[in-house]
This record gives sequence, C-alpha cells and structure tokens, in this order.
Amino acid sequence: MEINYLTQNVEMPRIDTSKVESWIQQVAHLHGLRVGTLTYVFCDDEYILATNKQFLQHDYYTDIITFDYSNSHRIAGDMVISLDTVSSNAQQLGVDYNTELLRVIIHGVLHLCGINDKGPGEREIMEQHENEALAILPENIFLQ
Repeated sequence: MEINYLTQNVEMPRIDTSKVESWIQQVAHLHGLRVGTLTYVFCDDEYILATNKQFLQHDYYTDIITFDYSNSHRIAGDMVISLDTVSSNAQQLGVDYNTELLRVIIHGVLHLCGINDKGPGEREIMEQHENEALAILPENIFLQ
C-alpha cells in the first residue's frame, strides 16, 4: 500500500495521514479489496475545473474526480479534490467542513471499490456506504 498526498494552489489539510491510511485500508477490506497505490491531489476550484475539462470534457466545478486504475483485488487510483468546493458544499449542506472533507476522501475510495453514484438509486447506495465508512472513522483524525 502506498498513499501519496499532493497539493495544487492550497495547503495540505491537517489530517493524520497514518490514521487516514488505516481507515482507507479498513474500508477497502470491508469491500473485499486491498489498497495499492492511491494519490490524493488537494486543489482549488480552478485546478479541478481545468482537470474536469481536460480529462472528462466537463465544464463545471466538482468536489472530486476519481481516476480508477484498480484491478479485481486491489484498488488504485488518483483522486483530485477541490477544497473550495468541499467548503462550499459543507456550507450549503449545513455540515462541518472536516466531516465533508472526510466524506469526499472516502467517496473516491468507494468509487475505486466499484460503487457508483450516477444511475437511478445509486446516489442513495453511495451515501449509505459513505455513512458506514464515517461510522468507523478513527478518533482524532485531524491534527491540532
């Protein structure tokens, strides 16, 4: 397992990466999978918009884009997360920013585990898996 953290135009979130990695491993294991190489790119809205246009031909902002390189037994991929959109979504939903950030971090992992959220009824299934993952979150995952 290897998890990399990069930033583009933002500061690295103050997360305890060893706890995040343990959590990700636990979630993948619940889905019968192992963790290979994951890369998180934390960025601003402009960076994710450019990524969305370049790779998906989508001209809109989003909280996460997941590039899946998984195989049948091991998840692997790159996840680009806009901290700007995470913040605005948290405000819009009336939830804590840190909780929303963790939801988005695990959302990408769940995509790599094969869970989709675009088809009929899939969004509710994804939310259920996100909530289950958040329920097993280690304590003190954010650094002081």
